[in-house]
Amino acid sequence: MQFSLTEDQEAFQNAARDFAAGEMAPHAAHWDEEEIFPVDALRKAAELGFAGIYVKEDVGGSALTRLDAALIFEELAAACPSTAAYISIHNMAAWMIDSFGSDDQRARWLPDLTTMTKFASYCLTEPGAGSDAASLRTKAERDGEYYVLNGSKAFISGGASSDVYVVMVRTGGPGPKGISCLVVEKGTPGLSFGKPEKKLGWKSQPTCAVIFEDCRVPVANRIGAEGEGFKIAMKGLDGGRLNIGACSLGGARECIRLAVDYTNQRQQFGQAVSAFQNTQFQLADMATELEAARLLLHRAAAALDAKDANATTLCAMAKRLATDTGFSVVDRALQLFGGYGYIKEYPIERYLRDLRVHRILEGSNEIMRVIIGRALTQV
Repeated sequence: MQFSLTEDQEAFQNAARDFAAGEMAPHAAHWDEEEIFPVDALRKAAELGFAGIYVKEDVGGSALTRLDAALIFEELAAACPSTAAYISIHNMAAWMIDSFGSDDQRARWLPDLTTMTKFASYCLTEPGAGSDAASLRTKAERDGEYYVLNGSKAFISGGASSDVYVVMVRTGGPGPKGISCLVVEKGTPGLSFGKPEKKLGWKSQPTCAVIFEDCRVPVANRIGAEGEGFKIAMKGLDGGRLNIGACSLGGARECIRLAVDYTNQRQQFGQAVSAFQNTQFQLADMATELEAARLLLHRAAAALDAKDANATTLCAMAKRLATDTGFSVVDRALQLFGGYGYIKEYPIERYLRDLRVHRILEGSNEIMRVIIGRALTQV
């Protein structure tokens, strides 16, 4: 067991922290208020290697580990969970191409993705297939050297702003073995988008439906063999769950800091609010629970890096605990602000809105319990 960071890990953790403080934190409220997709800031993040964190170096990636990624995403999310979460999704799509694509496919798409010259989206969820992802209905029928796609995907981060869509489609019979993975490029005839969703949080990244109507995609765009799509999707989600958990840790950590500063300054009944035992107990519990969640998340990341047989279960545990704990910590931090926590002059309410969705996406926390429970009972 090694609980201290290496010199390299400290270096890129500090780089992420400095970038978040300089390029994200000063603008995060504006991005949220105006629903701005911060393209320039994202490309600056890519210059630091944050757009291909665990993509191989020959196509511009950083070739870091899942634990390294957790450290980076925690720092980025301390400034803006919404933007950090989009970077995670972009990384997940790039990793799928890197890990399961051919050399030609890697060379075709990844140099532009690792620089964020182009942006990527991951398309799994459908209007009728959320938690039950294996029941997806978007159909891809073979027509010579093309697949003809019909169907739609829901709640796609990046929306119409992305350039590359990693899409799970049905090329075979029902169930997971009938699913394949295709890359669909923006501008492909038959590809269109729904209206931008008006969301509670995550407003710095566009979200909409992605629609396929007789959309012709070359067979050469298939990642892996036919029938391997569900396996690719699930492997991608293991890492995505760690990243979104790390984003919850970062947002919650910042809210603890804000609550400490506020309660030190706020005077009530002749003394600082932080002097009250109830305040100290609340802060102590928040910090302790967050540290426990971080330890489990780092444990799961190490297991995924080591290809441990229990990695999927540990990733589900870590995602469930980190996202539930993160939201709970932010909620209690808002309570310590009193009425001021509820107004936009203070950033707590933005973190609350952004972290709430983490308990739903990348597999809802109810599904995390299903994964854990099945592993325990072997059913």
